[in-house]
Amino acid sequence: MKFLSVAETAKKWDISERSVRNYCANGRIPGAFRKGKTWNIPENAVKPKRANKKKETMQVLLDILRAEKDSGMRGGIYHKIQIDLTYNSNHMEGSRLTHDQTRYIFETNTIGVAEDGMNVDDIIETVNHFRCIDMVIEDAGKMLSERWIKELHQTLKNGTSDSRKSWFAVGKYKRLPNEVGGKATTLPEDVETEMNSLLKKYRAIESPTLHDIINFHVRFELIHPFQDGNGRVGRLILFKECLKHNIVPFIIDDKLKMFYYRGLAEWHHTEGYLTDTCLAAQDTFKQYLDYFRIGIGYMG
Repeated sequence: MKFLSVAETAKKWDISERSVRNYCANGRIPGAFRKGKTWNIPENAVKPKRANKKKETMQVLLDILRAEKDSGMRGGIYHKIQIDLTYNSNHMEGSRLTHDQTRYIFETNTIGVAEDGMNVDDIIETVNHFRCIDMVIEDAGKMLSERWIKELHQTLKNGTSDSRKSWFAVGKYKRLPNEVGGKATTLPEDVETEMNSLLKKYRAIESPTLHDIINFHVRFELIHPFQDGNGRVGRLILFKECLKHNIVPFIIDDKLKMFYYRGLAEWHHTEGYLTDTCLAAQDTFKQYLDYFRIGIGYMG
C-alpha cells in the first residue's frame, strides 16, 4: 500500500496540514501511523466527516453527571468516575489508600479501619479530590483561566499538612524551584508569565482537539506551577477540557502509569507515546459509557 505525507493529504483533501495531523492524532484516519515525527497516511484514506458538535449532543454526559451528582445517586457513571479518577490519580502521586478504601470514603464519608494505619494527608486529599471532580463537572463549560486553576489547587490541598507550611503556597504558584522526574521546571519568578502565555495560546484555538488538550497538559506539567499537586491538577484539567470540547474524557489508570510518564517525557520527540496512552484510556472510558448505556456522539 502506498502512503502519503501530511502535506500531500492536506493538498488532496483541500484542508490545512494542522487538520490532517489532528485527524491522525485523534485516530480518525484508519491505517495512519506515525514513524518518528512523520505521519504516514494510506493513499486511499477517506477524508473524515466533520464532527457534529451540536450543544444538545455535547451536553448529554455532562447533564447525566450533574443530575447524578445533585441527586446523590449511587452506582452510576458519576459514582464510578469519582472513585476511579480519585483513586488512580492519587495513587500515581504516592497515596497508599486502596481502591476499596477510596470507595468506602466516598460512599460512607467515614474511614475504614486498616491494620497498618492510614496517612491523614492521603485521606484529606482523597476527600478534596472528590470536591475537585465536582468543580470540574460544575464548571466544565467555563473558559480555562489561571484563577480557576488556582482554585482547583486550593481545593485539592486545603487542610493538608502542606497547607500549614510557611513556604508552601496553597492555591498560589510555587515559591521554591522544583523538579519533576529529575528534570528542572519553570522557575518560580517565571511561572506567571509562562502560565499566562500557555493559556493565551490555548484559548486562541477555536475548537481544541484531543491533541491540543494533551499538548496543553504536557506544557502545564513542564511548567509545574505549584509546589505539589501538579499531576492531579493537570489530569483534572484534562478531564474538564475533554468534557467541554465534546471529546471522550479518560482516566489514566495504574496499568498505564509508566506509559503516561514516558509519554510526557518523550512528547517533544515522539508524540505518539502519550497520544496512544490517552487513546487506550479513552477506549476504557467508552466501555464505561457503553455499560451505563450512555450513547454520545463524541468526536474523539
